[in-house]
Amino acid sequence: MRALLQRVSHASVRVEDTVVGEIGPGLLILVCAMQGDTEAQADKLASKIAKCRIFRDEAGKMNRSVLDTGGAVLVVSQFTLAADTTSGNRPGFSASAPAADAERLYEYFADQMRAQGLGTAQGRFGAEMKVSLVNDGPVTILMDV
Repeated sequence: MRALLQRVSHASVRVEDTVVGEIGPGLLILVCAMQGDTEAQADKLASKIAKCRIFRDEAGKMNRSVLDTGGAVLVVSQFTLAADTTSGNRPGFSASAPAADAERLYEYFADQMRAQGLGTAQGRFGAEMKVSLVNDGPVTILMDV
């Protein structure tokens, strides 16, 4: 699985004109299930993200996790993280998991973030979404497992 983490002051996701997920300080997590991914990879990714020390401590160093700060996460499905741009001008997405597998793993991953003890909001799988965020830092990290 692949995820793009963005440390945020605020983030929300809309479907049509309705906010379906919103958080204050925490992480916006764009997540992509790849071909062959399993629940074990979703477990590992959720654990790594929950413990990833990218929030400031009292000395201003990135030394605290989202768990340490009491932050929340907004999980949004993002199959375009599987983009293959090695040839031509049009990305290929054949490395992404088939839709049914991707949706199952996306929901499972969000549940695993909740199981880590994090307040978890979500986008809507397969929907045309509008994501708004205030990137804090900015801090943006690509994570693969």
